[in-house]
Amino acid sequence: MNMHPEYGAKTIHMAIELIGDDSFLKIGEELALSHQERWNGSGYPRGLKGEDIPLAGRLMAVADAYDALVSVREYKSALPHEEAVAQIRKGRGVVFDPEIVDAFLARETDFSAVAAEFAALPG
Repeated sequence: MNMHPEYGAKTIHMAIELIGDDSFLKIGEELALSHQERWNGSGYPRGLKGEDIPLAGRLMAVADAYDALVSVREYKSALPHEEAVAQIRKGRGVVFDPEIVDAFLARETDFSAVAAEFAALPG
C-alpha cells in the first residue's frame, strides 16, 4: 500500500516518456507521488513537510481523504459527510495544509453534492 504513490508516478512517467512532455501528465505524476505526504512530515514516500509538498499533492490529500472517508470500501462502511468533515478538520495543520482545509471547509457542501452524485452512479 505504501508503494502506490511511487508506482503511480512511475507509470505516468513512462507515459510521458512514450508520448512526450505533457503538462497534464506532469501534474498527474506530481499528484500520484505526493498525495500521501503529510503536513507534519509523517507521510510517504519522501517524508516531505509543509510547503515542501507540491501544491497539487496538498490539494489531492484533502480530496482523497474525503473520498476515502465517505466511500464504501470492502473493509469499511462509508462515513456520513459530517464525520468526514470532522476528521479532515482534526487533521488541519497536522496531516493537511491548514489553508487547503480552510478552502475545503468553505466548500464542503460542494464535496458532499459531488460525492452523492457519484455514489448514485451504477457500478
